[in-house]
Amino acid sequence: MERAHIRLNRPQRDPLSRARTTGNSMRGKSVNPLLQRIAIDPRICGGKPCIKGTRIRVSLVLDFLAEGMTEAELLAEYPGLTHEDVLAAIAYGAEVARERVIPVPTESAA
Repeated sequence: MERAHIRLNRPQRDPLSRARTTGNSMRGKSVNPLLQRIAIDPRICGGKPCIKGTRIRVSLVLDFLAEGMTEAELLAEYPGLTHEDVLAAIAYGAEVARERVIPVPTESAA
């Protein structure tokens, strides 16, 4: 299998900080208001994006969902989370995916 790899010439930035500096607009689109539920604080979880008011990292929520955990199971496991928090984590992941390309295996043309 070949790997698709695309290099971007621009520096990687946090989508929340970019939204703050561009007047809450990204590429002409409004920033998802759910992103206000995400906090990045260098004193909490090493500055990794977390659900605001918790130490639950966005990556943890996304990892569990990617592994097949249902939202109901996730909310039962972490009672401090809400439906909106889960949506905020997904929205944050979507913004990050627009900014950065991750190499993934691709099918080679025969």
